[in-house]
Amino acid sequence: MFTRLSLRFRIFLFFCLMAFGGAVLAGGAIYYGWTRADGLPANPFIIAFAIFAFLNTGLAVGVWMLFDENVAKPINKLAADLRLRAHSGIDTQLDEASARYLGDLAPAASAMSSQLSSSVMSTASQVAQETARLQSEAARLTALLTEIPLATILANPADEIVLYDGQAASVLSSIAPPRLKAPLSDYFSPKELSAAQKKLANRGGEVAFTLRDQTREKKFPTRIKSLDAGGYMLIIDTKNADLPLAPRPLVFDFDLLETAAAGDIKDTPLCELCFVAFDTETTGLSVEKDDVIQLGAVRILNGRIVAGEKIDTYVDPQRPIPPASTAVHHICDDDVSGAPDFAKVGCDFHHFARDAVLVAHNAPFDIGLLRKGEADMGVTWDHPVLDTVLLSAVVFGTNESHTLDALCERLDIAIPPEARHTAYGDALATGEALVKLIPLLQGRGYTTFGEVVAQTQKHGRLLQDLNTG
Repeated sequence: MFTRLSLRFRIFLFFCLMAFGGAVLAGGAIYYGWTRADGLPANPFIIAFAIFAFLNTGLAVGVWMLFDENVAKPINKLAADLRLRAHSGIDTQLDEASARYLGDLAPAASAMSSQLSSSVMSTASQVAQETARLQSEAARLTALLTEIPLATILANPADEIVLYDGQAASVLSSIAPPRLKAPLSDYFSPKELSAAQKKLANRGGEVAFTLRDQTREKKFPTRIKSLDAGGYMLIIDTKNADLPLAPRPLVFDFDLLETAAAGDIKDTPLCELCFVAFDTETTGLSVEKDDVIQLGAVRILNGRIVAGEKIDTYVDPQRPIPPASTAVHHICDDDVSGAPDFAKVGCDFHHFARDAVLVAHNAPFDIGLLRKGEADMGVTWDHPVLDTVLLSAVVFGTNESHTLDALCERLDIAIPPEARHTAYGDALATGEALVKLIPLLQGRGYTTFGEVVAQTQKHGRLLQDLNTG
């Protein structure tokens, strides 16, 4: 039972017990002396006990505060720093000064961490060289595929997107923002696709058919072919399509070929969830009075930020931007002139975030802005939410600073100065922070969404957890 309580609270209870026990023992001793005092009045004994109880409690509180500041907090900080190195690959120097009253514990931990880091860095250097080579080959392959007027989409047996190339991204984005693990029915009419799948099951090989979008206005000459590993491939003829000249990234995650039945999100492991980290820039700091002028977002799947899947757009607030706000994010009226309104951007973002957990830093503000625009967008923002402010409090404790800058510095995430206070730059930083926080949460035993939310709700005095409804 008591192991579930925080270390600092357990130490506080220990000193409470010491103060209470001392008072009980003193009271018993004074009472025993009074009963043997041959009719002496009780008042002097009561006054003596009250003075002792007051001084004893003050002493216990004072010693507890010293113990909390110089022992409990440093132990929590040292544990968090060690978890950073163990689970997130952070290689910053341990703060031995904060643990100076813990004897040789901090220097010993620092020595062990340094020894392990040198071994890890040697291996990481070799991995980095091989990764760079593979990335170079992938870039050349992507450029080559762009020259071929065919768009390729791989789908798993549950009809979810597993891979799409640059030309397929253009096809998908002409309908809605492309995203991995999205059902094909989010983009295309299921009628033609279902009929083609039935033909493929009967005759094998490949089947040619015409794929239509959800509105049935756009037509795409397509071939479907089954895969040995399960699922199928769609090859869309794009020779008559208006495609961008610049190559777009090849996006894939073959782990998605193995589908699992969706269960209650509370019992779903964090590593199996899809997250969308986002941020907004606004005309001010009031949810009720101010409007969004920029929105940025990234998708996180299987513990990785999905390259190429992002939103980075200005929003026309249809009102002047106050100079005080421009001084912070450097967005002026000329930047948002001609940009889509929030109803259009919000609707596209809702599609981008479908079936995902929304992640934001100070989520009540950003989620509040989205919910304020629900009527104009024609959607409902009822997504599950994680707030990196609260996640930081769970991992590092409430006594640490939980600003985005402080969190990124703690997690060794660099935010370029030109990207800070831009919606996409802050969304990317928030996404990178989440990726590093997940293994730290798992290391503390919080592996499912429900377990994490149960912990974030304990820090309601910092911020409201939006999953309480």
